[in-house]
Amino acid sequence: MRPGSRGRSWHDRCVTTTSTSGPSGAAGTVDRAFAAALHTADDTALDTGASLLAADPAAEAELARRGEELVAAAWRRGWEPADVLRLVRRELDEPHVRLAAELIRAQAAADRPRGRRWTRQLDETGRLLESSGRAPARTDRFTHATAVLQLYRLLLRLPVLEPLDAPGPAGRRAAAHGESRVLGRIRALLAKAEATGYPQEAEALSAKAQELMARHSVDEARLAAQDPSPDVPGACRIGVDPPYEQAKAVLLDAVATANHCRAVWHEALGFSTVVGFEADLEAVELLYTSLLVQATTAMTKAEAAQRAGGRRRTKTFRQSFLAAYAHRVGTRLAAAAESQVTRDLLPVLASRDVAVAGRVERMFPETTTTRLRGVSDAAGWAQGAEAADRARMTECRPLE
Repeated sequence: MRPGSRGRSWHDRCVTTTSTSGPSGAAGTVDRAFAAALHTADDTALDTGASLLAADPAAEAELARRGEELVAAAWRRGWEPADVLRLVRRELDEPHVRLAAELIRAQAAADRPRGRRWTRQLDETGRLLESSGRAPARTDRFTHATAVLQLYRLLLRLPVLEPLDAPGPAGRRAAAHGESRVLGRIRALLAKAEATGYPQEAEALSAKAQELMARHSVDEARLAAQDPSPDVPGACRIGVDPPYEQAKAVLLDAVATANHCRAVWHEALGFSTVVGFEADLEAVELLYTSLLVQATTAMTKAEAAQRAGGRRRTKTFRQSFLAAYAHRVGTRLAAAAESQVTRDLLPVLASRDVAVAGRVERMFPETTTTRLRGVSDAAGWAQGAEAADRARMTECRPLE
């Protein structure tokens, strides 16, 4: 998928929550509040619904139950915990993020098992709640009810997303044995790259991580070729957050392409869907996150030097810096990955590329290409390219 591609147009499909109880009591209060507030964007309607809930303290348990129903409906429409929290943070405020995290955790107790990546997202949701400490004291019932209804409005209007199917045999092997030692080493290398204050060391560590990723991908391809039940591509979603999300989407696309995956950017929803085989998806998630941290650190230092010299065009400088960084890093990652491929593996890798392309076509039969805007600062472009080029990458020994 070419950088800047987006998924097909999405459709608003609303769900309604109805009570099995009669119209009186707590359920009736929630029904009336929802009827007043959830199906309109009007603030007066929101105030009406919040007032109804604030006047009936007994409705709180029913309100929470309806929220869990909305979360379960989001899962049926293809959303995952990280997707919901990302969109809530993008559209609303931190109190709403905490409310959403509490609903997700509560709903998980009654949910079915959904795989390793989903479990990891639930764990991250738990850590989010722990890191934020105890829930802040409520100022008043009306304010709390308003926040809840604002969150439910958003959950109610979540569009249907392309489903992310369970991984094939390779993914199940990984789930059964936990994170492989190779991925553990990759994670450690990238953590060191993020922590060091020396750009050359950071990029050398990242290059070594990419070498290990390429070897890991080739090993998985060999195993899949010998498996009587061939592996199939999976998919995951990775957040692409503002600012400068176009350049970040290009960086993610470059990392995905170098690791035998394809990325489709959903600009309106703030993420890219990455399609590939499970081991490669793990590599893309790890490397993109680390490179984004490193790129941001390098950009901040370069910008400080520019501003010290009297320049003030920070927005175009940053956009150009990140765009050049993504372009150059993509070239170098691709070279590192290609160095691991021996001639006997070309047919296997070609068949996997065809499988990934076919999965992308089925998930996204219609895509558009977006032109990267705001790349007009020559100094930003030059320094971004230099930041991606500082480390000397040694040629990797081909696998035997």
